[in-house]
Amino acid sequence: MSREFQMTFDCADPAALAAFWAEALGYELQPPPEGFESWEAALQTWGVPESEWNSRSAILPAGGAGPRVFFQRVPEGKTAKNRLHLDVRAAPGLQGDDRMEALEAEASRLEALGATRAYRVEPDGRMEQGFITLHDPEGNELCLD
Repeated sequence: MSREFQMTFDCADPAALAAFWAEALGYELQPPPEGFESWEAALQTWGVPESEWNSRSAILPAGGAGPRVFFQRVPEGKTAKNRLHLDVRAAPGLQGDDRMEALEAEASRLEALGATRAYRVEPDGRMEQGFITLHDPEGNELCLD
């Protein structure tokens, strides 16, 4: 039996990281609950202190297929390599130069949104198809492949 799941990022700025990943994955910010025009209106009505309004955020797949991604503020920063990272399929079906050009285009788009480049691995004509590793705005690793 398969189960529904969500992925959770610990971070310093949930709103900013959610906005980055929504753009990276083609997701959208989770809309406010029914009956509220905005999250701010909901949080204010519920009596949540304004200092906690950016303590969490979530994004959903725009087409409805895929896991919810949740972002929660934590007091500590990232200190080591991730044990889990996302591989963003930015060049499905492409190979060689066409693949790497598509990956470079996506890397440039994400860098404009705040990602930083870590390294690029070239295709080797055998097992390695080539990929680019980036860090999101808070330093979490992701691969474009």
